[in-house]
Amino acid sequence: MTGEAAATHDALAVLVLAGGKGTRLSASTDLPPKALLDCLGLPLLEHVRRAVAPLGATHTVVVTGHRGHDVETWLAARWPEATPVRQEPQNGTGHAARLALDALPGFAGAVLVVYGDVPQLRTEDLEGLLAAHPPAGAAATVLSGVTAEPGLLGRIVRDSAGAFARIAEARDATPAELAITEFNTGLYAFEAAGLRRALAALSTDNDQGEEYLTDAIEGIASAGGTVAAVAAPEPRALLGVNDWDDVASAVAVMRRRITSAHMRAGVRVTDPDTTIIEADVEIAAGATIHPFTHIGTGCRIATGAQVGPFARLRGGTVLEAGAVIGNFVEVKTSTIGPGAKAKHLTYLGDAEVGAGANVGCGVVTANYDGKRKHRTIIGPAASIGSGTILVAPVEVGRGGTTGANAVILPEDGVPEGATAVGVPARVLAPRSERASEEEQAS
Repeated sequence: MTGEAAATHDALAVLVLAGGKGTRLSASTDLPPKALLDCLGLPLLEHVRRAVAPLGATHTVVVTGHRGHDVETWLAARWPEATPVRQEPQNGTGHAARLALDALPGFAGAVLVVYGDVPQLRTEDLEGLLAAHPPAGAAATVLSGVTAEPGLLGRIVRDSAGAFARIAEARDATPAELAITEFNTGLYAFEAAGLRRALAALSTDNDQGEEYLTDAIEGIASAGGTVAAVAAPEPRALLGVNDWDDVASAVAVMRRRITSAHMRAGVRVTDPDTTIIEADVEIAAGATIHPFTHIGTGCRIATGAQVGPFARLRGGTVLEAGAVIGNFVEVKTSTIGPGAKAKHLTYLGDAEVGAGANVGCGVVTANYDGKRKHRTIIGPAASIGSGTILVAPVEVGRGGTTGANAVILPEDGVPEGATAVGVPARVLAPRSERASEEEQAS
């Protein structure tokens, strides 16, 4: 933890509620559980993990539910310090929080509750909530926001004096409550003892027949505990994912954050609104990214390199200094050497392109034989003619050249300095030998 929050909370438990089914996302069984849905190259829950990790919590509990085994397997690999708790059956957010606290029977301290489907969550948002919690003298602190149209979000209901009264879930709210513009972000800080008592008293007397965590907050207030609501700096950016429109909104927020961070670090992104740079991409200052470009997680781009427009770099791609990937070029798990170029309508998969090589328009590395992927090596200063098909595994030597529409088979390749043409390609004799043969024939 940092700042005031770090100094205030000697004991902090983080409860991550990540058992949602995501029924409004799709009926397809091919989708992963909601917490593991992809968002800019990483699962939703990984974004939450990164926001939570700097807080230095003494305990972290992740509540799983729908396809809990899948989430728990992910936790074991990516978040082993977190304790998984399975919620079966899934009886609401209050029930989930109660199960999580039951896993920490001796814990006394601050409890932070977050959701596993809020990928745009930032550490500073959580630090701000925790910093506001003790000064308010509150048994519970709610992070709230204001928007003209809160939609399906819970409303913050205040009394005549302006103090927090309760949270009205949209599905159970009256018309007057639905007109309230202050909404609940779903991020809370509690004191453990008061939260335990409030959770034990929850009922299922509501529209969904579930235990609401928001009712526990109302219970704390009814029992005389102080509940505070503090404003979030970017409340609309803290909304969870319930449908594909929510996913798109979350991606839009995070995409701009990521792109802005690269630009502040010296990367020229000529049109941020049409550029997608996923998480965990390394781009050196001095590189240029042109419009309608998609750069996947794990790519590395060196200074002076240029990408796009209308280009796609998939995971594992490396562009070395001064490399150029142009319009309608897709590159996957490949290294493009210093000053090498592939500027038009080309697919480079599982390839190594040497320094200064030029890959012409319409070139394809045929890297998949139906069972396995194979690599293509294009040597330094090689020239690959337009429309060439390189059937991997295959190698074009240093300074090698292929003619337009040549098909280079694995057993052939192109030797260093040689030229290959035709279908299937044949290697031409050196120019001096061809000239001598022509003289003899005449």
